[in-house]
Amino acid sequence: MAREKIARLAKRAGIALKLTHEREGKTLRRRAAGYAHAKQFKRLKRVLRRQRTILGSLLREVRRKMTALPQSAQDPLTVWLHRAERLHAQKPHDKGKLYALHAPEVECIGKGNARQPYEFGVKVSVAVTHRHGLMVGARSFPGNPYDGHTLAAQLEQTGTLLQDIGVKPSTAMVDLGYRGVDADIAPVQLVHRGKSKTLTTQQRAWLRRRQAVEPAIGHLKADHRMDRCWLKGSEGDALHAVLCAAGFNIRWLLRAIARLGLAGVYCALALLALVVQRVTAAMATALGAPSPSTLRRRWGSVGVGN
Repeated sequence: MAREKIARLAKRAGIALKLTHEREGKTLRRRAAGYAHAKQFKRLKRVLRRQRTILGSLLREVRRKMTALPQSAQDPLTVWLHRAERLHAQKPHDKGKLYALHAPEVECIGKGNARQPYEFGVKVSVAVTHRHGLMVGARSFPGNPYDGHTLAAQLEQTGTLLQDIGVKPSTAMVDLGYRGVDADIAPVQLVHRGKSKTLTTQQRAWLRRRQAVEPAIGHLKADHRMDRCWLKGSEGDALHAVLCAAGFNIRWLLRAIARLGLAGVYCALALLALVVQRVTAAMATALGAPSPSTLRRRWGSVGVGN
């Protein structure tokens, strides 16, 4: 992908390349996918070495020939050259590797399960109410920080969102990844199973209820598009997390209305809107102005006549 991107940008900038390796690049990409699927790692290593060779050759040629271009044409090309050179130089065990050419902020996040050991993106923390499962906080954390170091910021966002109704979080039920941050979130009480010897019966019940956040996260990814962010940069990641949580809450509210039989609320709102419309029309008629319904009838008659 890096070779294809650099070759296309160089052609767009007017650079005549000796070789673009387009046909070989497609063949190597297909072979690499097949060897990786078959777990033939020696053959895969040879293919990757060849891909690295042709990418380095292309980068050096573009660097030599781009000096003849004006500065306005060099600036956009330099950004992608820097990313491609970073991709070309990195090793398997390096820190801070580049995982996506179009999104340098993407990180590798270890999941710890056998089915999906890793995820690539940005870490997102969500806060869910204990009883009803309503999402009251969703925040992205670039840099893949330790889970415990994100709790204070997440509680701060939750308190900000709930300040209009006069509610503040008092207890946080978390997993073992949040141990050791009691002083950072005081006076909020931290409950996790590492404190099993000192937990009360009620706290043990709360801790069992904490597992309800896992399917909520699964629904965020599967039903509300949290699994892939189409917005650009770190700002896009932050907005995407909030929008996905808002969609989750809207669906939660619709289910609650259907379950509790609150269809009468919609009827009352519709009736109220109708009354407001009639009152507005009566006031407009009293003031000598045509009502909205009269305007609609007039324009409708003109349309039919034509």
